[in-house]
This record gives sequence, C-alpha cells and structure tokens, in this order.
Amino acid sequence: MHRDAAIEGAPTRKATCRAGSNIAFIKYWGVADPALNIPLNNSISMTLAGAHTTTTVAWDDSSSGAADSVTLDGVELQGASAARIVAHLDRLRAQAGVPWSARVVSNNNFPMASGIASSASGFAALTVAGTAALGLTLDAARLSALARRASGSASRSLFGGFVEWERGSSHSSSTARQIHDESHWPLMDLIAIVSTGAKHTSSSDGHRLAATSPFTAARTQHVDEWLATVRRAVAASDLALLGPVLELDALAMHGVMMTSAPSLLYWQPGTLEVLHALRAWREEEGLPVYFTIDAGPNVHLICEAETAPAVERRLASLPAVERIIASGPGPGAQLLGEHLF
Repeated sequence: MHRDAAIEGAPTRKATCRAGSNIAFIKYWGVADPALNIPLNNSISMTLAGAHTTTTVAWDDSSSGAADSVTLDGVELQGASAARIVAHLDRLRAQAGVPWSARVVSNNNFPMASGIASSASGFAALTVAGTAALGLTLDAARLSALARRASGSASRSLFGGFVEWERGSSHSSSTARQIHDESHWPLMDLIAIVSTGAKHTSSSDGHRLAATSPFTAARTQHVDEWLATVRRAVAASDLALLGPVLELDALAMHGVMMTSAPSLLYWQPGTLEVLHALRAWREEEGLPVYFTIDAGPNVHLICEAETAPAVERRLASLPAVERIIASGPGPGAQLLGEHLF
C-alpha cells in the first residue's frame, strides 16, 4: 500500500481513496476456502496507473440499523446489486464495533464488470476509505486480508507496482505484498476494449465453478513453476521470459472456465481478432508484445514502454477495438484530500 494511504491520523467519519486496478500475470481462479475467499494458488500482478477507482465513504454516527446508500458511476444501487458492497460495509462495521450506516459514492475511469478487475480497485478503495473514515489503525497486511474477503484481487490493489498474493491457509496469512515498486520496470499494459458490456457471470461466481472443471487440478499443479518464472522475469525486467508464461497461464485459466459446469465463455469475436493480430505482429514483424486476459473479453497487451506506441497504432486499426487504455505500473491505494460529495 502507498504510504499516503496510511490509516493513522486520517480524518474520521469521511474519507476518500483512489486505488488502481491490476492485471494478474499469474492468476488465481478457484477458491480453497469459499467462506474466507482463500485461493487455490498464489498470484502475481501489476497495479495499473491508468485504470482506477475513486471512492468516498461517510459514516453517520447518529444512525443505527439504517440502510446504506451506495452510488456507483452515477447510479444508485438497490437490493441485490448493492448486496456485495453492503456485505463489505458490514465487515468494516464489525471491525470497528459500530452500527452506523454509510454513504458510499464510487467512480471508475474504465468500464466495470468487463474483465478489467473493477472489483479489485473498487474494494481496495472501499476498504481503505471505509476504515480511514472509521478512524481504524490497520497495517497493510490486515487491510489486505480484509479487502480479500470482498474480492481476492483487491488484496493486491492495495499495493503499488508488482505484487504477489500469498495463498496462505488462514484469514491472517492469505495476504498480498509488494515485490517491486512501480519504478522498477516501466512495463506497459495496453488494454484493448472490445466490449464494455457487463459479463453474464461474475468472477466471484466463476471462482466457485472452477472446481467443476477437469482441468483445474492440472493447472494448479503447474502454477508454482509459472510463479517462479514470473518472479525471475519481473526481477530481471525480462519480457522475453515473462511473455510466454503470461499467455500460457491466461489460456490455461480460460480453459478451466470453458470446461466448468456450466461452461463460461467470456471471449467475444473481437477477443480472437486481437489475439490473431498480436501473434501476427510478433511472429511476422518481430514486435515483442504478449497477451493476457482476465475474466472477460478484453485483451491486455503487455510490452515495453518503447514498443507501446507501435503496438497502440496497430491496435487502433483493428475494427473490433472500441477503445485503448494504456497504463504503466501505478501506486498503491492513496487517501485523497478531496471527496466525491
């Protein structure tokens, strides 16, 4: 977590946090403990500077048992659509031992629920802002564990740069930590947006389906080897070492999704258009760029900063690409001085 996000000394009752989304190089898919949201394997990600969520939380200390108010990207959420956020507010209330209701206003600068880890940035920002507004003093590991309960990838978005989430075996041991800061490697993630629609099956529901795929055990068996390769590649800033394992893990994860019961097919025609184009650029033109895909149709193209303009020009020429979000490594969650309300 960025040092600006330290809880101690923060103003109470109301706080605002900005947290970056992240792109997982080695992903987690499937949970060993659904109740605690403990994953089947470690994961490694890069926090993104260019895709983030800003959230303001205000607690009403005169209320007890009143309904929470949640507004996301200008839309007030009701009932089931707000349930996951309210459930996390309940965790924060339990942490502080208060019955107060909350008002939450949250804005994304990228399409949510489309495979760009909006839950990661959203719940990281909610956790930091919510606990700060309550006046709680929590260290980075405890914040990470708390955020994990709402969204596994949120445990990583608390930190900047390159981050590893340790699987652990308990609530307190399943936490993320920074392995290299955002200045370590100016790697670029060019997100090719081929669909901004919300996916039919959420990631949280998809994780529970992973156990039904015959390929889950095979993927999990190989993940430790892939993690070791990614650690070496990131430490050495070696894209040629990193790239192939990025693609292998992404394809393995989507193979699990496609063979679960029911089957999850997040890809759209535009997804395949981008993948085929990328392979042609690399194999026929020698352009060093690799892909990964989270739980959605949009494709993340990973390349060095000096290669990014050439990749972006080619991406912009593809009919299926609606928008490109370009991002390097970003900071951890940060408390802001200005609020959304």
